[in-house]
Amino acid sequence: MPLALLALAIGAFGIGTTEFVIAGLLPEVAADFGVSIPAAGWLITGYALSVAAGALPMTALGTRIRRKHLLLLLMALFIAGNVLSALAPSFGALMAGRIVAALTHGAFFGVGAVVAADLVKPEKKASAIALMFTGLTLANVLGVPMGTFIGQGLGWRATFWVVAGLGVLGLIGVAALVPDTALPVNARIGAEFAVFRHPRVWLAIGTTVLGFGGVFASFTYIAPMMTEVAGLPQGAVSWLLVLFGVGLVLGNLLGGRFADRALMPTLYTALATLAVVLAVFAFTAHAAVPAIVTLFLLGGFGFATVPPLQMRMLASAEAAPTVASAVNIGAFNLGNALAAWLGGVVITAGYGYASTNWVGAVMTVLALGLALLSGRSDRRAVAREDRLVTA
Repeated sequence: MPLALLALAIGAFGIGTTEFVIAGLLPEVAADFGVSIPAAGWLITGYALSVAAGALPMTALGTRIRRKHLLLLLMALFIAGNVLSALAPSFGALMAGRIVAALTHGAFFGVGAVVAADLVKPEKKASAIALMFTGLTLANVLGVPMGTFIGQGLGWRATFWVVAGLGVLGLIGVAALVPDTALPVNARIGAEFAVFRHPRVWLAIGTTVLGFGGVFASFTYIAPMMTEVAGLPQGAVSWLLVLFGVGLVLGNLLGGRFADRALMPTLYTALATLAVVLAVFAFTAHAAVPAIVTLFLLGGFGFATVPPLQMRMLASAEAAPTVASAVNIGAFNLGNALAAWLGGVVITAGYGYASTNWVGAVMTVLALGLALLSGRSDRRAVAREDRLVTA
């Protein structure tokens, strides 16, 4: 695999840390600003919505400037957003900093996925994308637990200063290692948007929104779930996030490997198993040891969906890979926002933190239904082509 993938993984590490670390610091942020934990959860929802909203406009710049230059611009904006978060005097200012950082997320992963896929042979594309996303998964093994540990010990503001430093490292890595390739010939944003006329593109988007969103219905409230429901101490949250992150890394790499061999069967299997894990978590969350085991499985099967979901989108929109890839990253985060909001609704209604797992399970089952519908549509298209050839 090309060394440039390392640079993309470094940037992904920083972005992944700032996205996920807030889940481990919700109690501290809520206490500091005098808001409830569900209200503090809007820092996750707002981030995710901003990713979805910013993916297209930021990626549109990719038709005007070279991809490497766009990646550098995105990392600079990411640094600025985290500095603003670290200095935030109010909850609203913190939300503003999160939004600024989030605007870079969709375009970075969208453009980065296309760059990663272009660096390798066709049969290695899913593995290359998975390798770039390894930075995101390692953020959960190293960045998020360390950020949570720092935030609990030195205050949550210190965590955002550290994340801003990670952004600087990402900026240096992209500058040093990512090749500066020319713009695609006749690159026009209007031509790329034309791909959204196809129903299978929208099926891929819907599968992503509901599929990975199911993970976030549970993960958004993982800190209070593991402490108040499972009965683990507050200090255990950091190493629990490490365990969750190990599951993410393994699931991501295996998902990429199997997706290279059989894309749709891998997607079906990952979604079906994820739905089962989430349903089981609703029961195991009430006891420490079963909750810990299920948390690991949630990370593994949750991120096993990411490479096939991203590859499915690229396969569905071959004529417009950059915009389609970024839109799919936005879809991941739209699902995250929807899941975090729905989780907050069931908690506020009095069903408890463990009930968020049922929300995730239902979302994932719906995603599996869309994936099966999409696969059926593909088979019908192939059958029509075969009939035309035969005729």
